[in-house]
Amino acid sequence: MQVIARNWRCRYGEIDIIALDGSVLVFCEVKTRRGTGFGGPLAAVTPRKVARIRRLAALWLVEAGGHRGPVRLDAVGLLQNPDGRVDIEHVRGVS
Repeated sequence: MQVIARNWRCRYGEIDIIALDGSVLVFCEVKTRRGTGFGGPLAAVTPRKVARIRRLAALWLVEAGGHRGPVRLDAVGLLQNPDGRVDIEHVRGVS
């Protein structure tokens, strides 16, 4: 993937990563946790959060002048282990 923007902000919120995956424009939410006491990182990507990312993506598309290809919403979960390792989970198409 080619990253187009990181931490894009507007008055309604933030999109962590905007990237191109070939011709697909990807809006990605990234969640990091140090433990699973409150569930894994991706447990925080609720339907309400996905709806918010959709609204922000629409605003970005208006600001950027649109996109002529498909659009996808992804989520990446980072779990920091006590030994220093980081487990990464990438879910494509969370919408």
